[in-house]
Amino acid sequence: MPETDGQLYRRYLTEADEEALKSLYIKYKENLTLFLYGMVQNMDDAEELMMDTFAILASGTARYRSREDAGFKTWLYAVAKNQARMFLRRNRRGVELHEVQVETAGAEEPEKELLLTERNAQLYKALKGLDKDYRQVLFLLYFEELKPEEISRIMKKSIKQVYNLTARGKTALKATLERMGYTWEL
Repeated sequence: MPETDGQLYRRYLTEADEEALKSLYIKYKENLTLFLYGMVQNMDDAEELMMDTFAILASGTARYRSREDAGFKTWLYAVAKNQARMFLRRNRRGVELHEVQVETAGAEEPEKELLLTERNAQLYKALKGLDKDYRQVLFLLYFEELKPEEISRIMKKSIKQVYNLTARGKTALKATLERMGYTWEL
């Protein structure tokens, strides 16, 4: 049975196994950066915050405890969200908007990969225009494939609030996509 992410992180902390932390970094760096970008709206800042999050992991200052109802990924995204909140408090300034190309992996044919990349880029562009809470809940649900319980822990909202945000976010996203000329099923 392969190690869980939580076990990898504990191995890093207890045995100073750099490869364990490197595996976690490789697995989470891109999606964590996109999640942070959704909060700070600047790719350079998002990348820096992602690195800060992994610096916290490397230092062992944030305490991860394995729990049945919250896995490593949930904890990692909560740490990253806290980093972004502190950053936004420190840097109350206008938001720069940058285009982002969402990469996809695993497409079997170049045409499918191109269409999937374009679809994700348009979806991410539509998400940028939504309310911050809608954007976060939909990103965590669709891009990160987290469960509502995990999302509620990351966002510090009740399960009911997560369901409400999801429903409202889907409605807002659908309207945005329709204004962009798309009619995708959500």
